[in-house]
Amino acid sequence: MRVLLLALFCALAAGCARAAETMEFVYPPPESATDRRHTYYWELLDAALRSNRRQYGDYVLKPYRSAMSFARAEAELEQGDGRVNIVARATNRDLESRLRPIPLPLDKGLLGYRLLLIKADKQAALDKLRSLDELKQFSIGQSPSWTDAGILAGNGFKLELSPNYEGLFQMLGAGRFALFSRGINEIAAEWQTHKDAVPGLAIERHLMLHYPLPRYFFVPRTAAGERMAARIEDGLRRLVASGEFERRYRAYKKLVLADVSLSGRRVFELSNPQLSPLAPPLDDHTWWDSLASELGRPHRSKQVDSRAKPD
Repeated sequence: MRVLLLALFCALAAGCARAAETMEFVYPPPESATDRRHTYYWELLDAALRSNRRQYGDYVLKPYRSAMSFARAEAELEQGDGRVNIVARATNRDLESRLRPIPLPLDKGLLGYRLLLIKADKQAALDKLRSLDELKQFSIGQSPSWTDAGILAGNGFKLELSPNYEGLFQMLGAGRFALFSRGINEIAAEWQTHKDAVPGLAIERHLMLHYPLPRYFFVPRTAAGERMAARIEDGLRRLVASGEFERRYRAYKKLVLADVSLSGRRVFELSNPQLSPLAPPLDDHTWWDSLASELGRPHRSKQVDSRAKPD
């Protein structure tokens, strides 16, 4: 009996010690001094971790001390004991096989609504196109590590690839490609940041691409990563239940769309075979936004599900 009680006491003590450990979340810093693409996601993570501090204990959330590319950050997570242990990425099946996803869309699919950065002298030619096939005659710049590159290539677009985020803006300016596809939550800030360095940089006025593209948090596929994932998912669901997730999303959406005109655009719907069954159903408006009012079209209660079907 004494041995049993001692074992129980040790188990409880070990559990309390684990609960009291400060969990550390280290994410990749921005890729340049003007890169603000991920600020919202790290602020959302901080809110999620605060929401369950009583249950999971204290935490540290901080950027790594030096910049790294998307590909480098993913490699750090995959090895399990790298310099960063969490990223916020547009998901794809390969990424989900290598890293542990928390499959809750962080920006309700905003990233999958795509506008085009162009040189202003291309607008007249784009005004004349009438079909998706005509649009595919224009080359698009992307990074090979971005999920969008696979989606666009799979839908028949011609791509010019570079792993250098800042370099892509210079390539557009030099005429290396005609279109630079950007999320509607990215494009206004990017245009403002780069318009002086890229003369004639403009946001195309009439077109939009769309495919379902959730951004998730990813952590390593390790025991520590599983504990991180459990805490993050619990925290995000607490934010949803309290209404804070929706409040934060609406404030973010209002901010990023303030200088972007969406109404009346022609929307080309593309398939995304990289969307796995882990994603919430596309008619679940807790996690997806149809942008019906912003696009000036009737609300679609059910979108076409373009994820690949199981074999």
